[in-house]
Amino acid sequence: MLELGQTASVTRTYASADRAVFTDLAGHDGPAPESVPGPLIGALFSFLLGVKLPGFGTNYLKQEMRFLAPAPYDEPLMARVTITRLRPEKHLADLETICETADGTRLCEGRALIYVEDVGA
Repeated sequence: MLELGQTASVTRTYASADRAVFTDLAGHDGPAPESVPGPLIGALFSFLLGVKLPGFGTNYLKQEMRFLAPAPYDEPLMARVTITRLRPEKHLADLETICETADGTRLCEGRALIYVEDVGA
């Protein structure tokens, strides 16, 4: 059962070598990005919602992300989701999404909206 204030987090370090892999997968012919691309940050939130909170069966309806600083390679990045609103009558939950460096520098912040059968009250 979901509750207001519930959180989940994951820490991931993207290696400099990941730049070339991402560029190849994206089919990009230009130079590799100097910082971790936004879609890889978004993937951390997707992982959290689909695997940890609330987990299997989650339908990811909407995501808003504001990038505040470049995400460095070769440093741990911590992504966190926090439940900020529950709407059990509609099976919806709103979450705050944040990604920070180990020293607390905020790289990305935003919101997510999910549909889940067992929202709680």
